[in-house]
Amino acid sequence: MKIGYDYNKSPATFGGLWNNKTVLKGLETVSEHSTSFIAATTFVMASGVRPVAIAATPNVKEENKKYAVSNSIASGLVKLGIGLAVAVPIENAIKKVEKNPEKFLSKNTIDTFKKGAVSLSNSRTFKFATQFMKQSIGFITAIPKSVMTVALIPVLTKKLFSQKKEKKKIEHKKPVTPQVFGKIPSFKGGITNIAAKGAAKILNSKTVQNTAEKFTPYDTDITRNMAVATDILLTASFANETIKNENIEKERKKPLIMNTLYGTIASIIGGCAIDEAVKKNTKNFILKFKEQNKNDPKLAKYIEGINIIRPTLIFAAVYYGLLPMATTYLADKTDKS
Repeated sequence: MKIGYDYNKSPATFGGLWNNKTVLKGLETVSEHSTSFIAATTFVMASGVRPVAIAATPNVKEENKKYAVSNSIASGLVKLGIGLAVAVPIENAIKKVEKNPEKFLSKNTIDTFKKGAVSLSNSRTFKFATQFMKQSIGFITAIPKSVMTVALIPVLTKKLFSQKKEKKKIEHKKPVTPQVFGKIPSFKGGITNIAAKGAAKILNSKTVQNTAEKFTPYDTDITRNMAVATDILLTASFANETIKNENIEKERKKPLIMNTLYGTIASIIGGCAIDEAVKKNTKNFILKFKEQNKNDPKLAKYIEGINIIRPTLIFAAVYYGLLPMATTYLADKTDKS
């Protein structure tokens, strides 16, 4: 995509991209499962791209590289695990409320959020409130994530870089088919209903409604702002947990902490600058997209999906792709051993 290009001049350039069913479905899915999308993106970049970049960094002590790689992989695993365990039920609960608002929300709440919109799905205020609830999961779980990540680092370091790798004998066993005794009851519906009632209780709060209305004009930046707040808390908690962890070699702690700190600071500054530039220079694209899908009842979700994907991919590319070699090198210079 060429920055600053006037998309109105040549709409045929994008062909069926504007209303491609696969693209639209993808945007809708991202809108409904934003936290899961962010966790999955982080996992792919943290377990694949960043470790490769760290390993390729020249003039860095091997031990510091090992811990940095383990930290990246552990972080990706923990964020994905918590994302699936915590975020998905809440995302499904909010989706349930959105599909059947009369069952869960009060009439006043529905009227407050709709304010002229055809449905709650097309209400900016409602989308802001629910998106904030979903993405707050990352911030709320930041400290537990740090605790689990730091605990995994020494374990992964031993597993991935142990000098004594025993060759395991490959045993050819006949696969065992598990016996199924009757149908296993599913509690998914019940759990989702309970979570939906909890989400509705929050949405029915006048304080939440007023706050959402006040900050709705900034809804295009919610993913970026939540990422910044979460990263700051994650980094602070990570540093604290690393200092306390007795299973991490003392001389490896400072480079490990500094690598994360440098990465967080640089990614926040660089990520925000790039995101703002991209957002400003793709206004014509968004306007054309809205025009092509103006009669689609899910248009608000598509736009929300775009505003989630944009900063997520930018921050992931900066932190996990562009910065690792520089931050790993600089952090290594703090190693006095």
